[in-house]
Amino acid sequence: MSHSAAGDLTAFIAGLPKAELHVHHVGSASPRIVSELAARHPGTPVPTDAEALAEFFTFRDFAHFVEVYLSVVDLVRDAEDVRLLTYEVARDMAAQNIRYAELTVTPYSSTRRGIPGPAFMEAIEDARLAAEKELGVVLRWCFDIPGEAGLESAEETARLACELRPEGLVSFGLGGPEVGVPRPQFKPYFDRAIAEGLHSVPHAGETTGPQTIWDALTSLRAERIGHGTSAPRDPRLLEYLAEHRIPLEVCPTSNLATRAVASLEEHPVREMAEAGVLVTVNSDDPPMFGTDLCTEYGIAARLLGLDAAGVAELARNAVHASFAPDDVRRSLLAGIDAHLASWQAPAG
Repeated sequence: MSHSAAGDLTAFIAGLPKAELHVHHVGSASPRIVSELAARHPGTPVPTDAEALAEFFTFRDFAHFVEVYLSVVDLVRDAEDVRLLTYEVARDMAAQNIRYAELTVTPYSSTRRGIPGPAFMEAIEDARLAAEKELGVVLRWCFDIPGEAGLESAEETARLACELRPEGLVSFGLGGPEVGVPRPQFKPYFDRAIAEGLHSVPHAGETTGPQTIWDALTSLRAERIGHGTSAPRDPRLLEYLAEHRIPLEVCPTSNLATRAVASLEEHPVREMAEAGVLVTVNSDDPPMFGTDLCTEYGIAARLLGLDAAGVAELARNAVHASFAPDDVRRSLLAGIDAHLASWQAPAG
């Protein structure tokens, strides 16, 4: 792709209506918001200076990333912090023309720090309604278990999801480290959430092998897989994912930042796509990784050799893989088609 063609594609991506399916609530806190929260809560290891914050967000490995992430989680200490963070994340999304997002929220991290469950739900819902009305961004929630916190966190997350279920909640997930945190132990909690009508969307195969993905499919009844980076190591697994139309939530820069892949050129997204797997592109924890969804689309376009029509198809993948309401889905697909048509019109 020539430099000018890449520039044109960057402009196309910027204007493309997008949906995002794998993006974390606290992990989406911009440096400005992180600095503001750090200043409000003195004594934290999180720096308030922008340059020092950038250095703070340079990760040695996945374990170090989790350590840094949790130090930012610790800045969200009351319902006002929750509401502020949620609305500002939506504002950043609106600037990228993200029209729909399923935001992964870890309520256990807040409730264990003393924020009452009902106050937490009220804060995110208030921000959700305001974001849709004022910013045109439709938000839905995935409540995820922080795997490193053990079965206590799973019990609490399931309780919060099922007993205090906010209107915007659509799915149930599992995040955190995979090494030493086997998926099958969380089966009872996923069973409870699924029985309540929530969709199963665990992380799997990011820093471990294909067996973790199989475990997520068989034990947790996964409908989408977060990351799935190791899936191409097992051709039978790729075939299963393609046959059953189980989407992968691919996050290229995240995988590089946490050393799940050695380089972007070695990222297995092409193998996934060529196997017929439904691939979606996502940013995971964008400010922490120095990226955003537009950047991730540009990276995916380069790795997959896509033109504007191919990028539009990626955007459609996310809509098809989403749990968006039908009217939102139709609107997004129509917007993607209209954007592509207007882009191609001059050449036609």
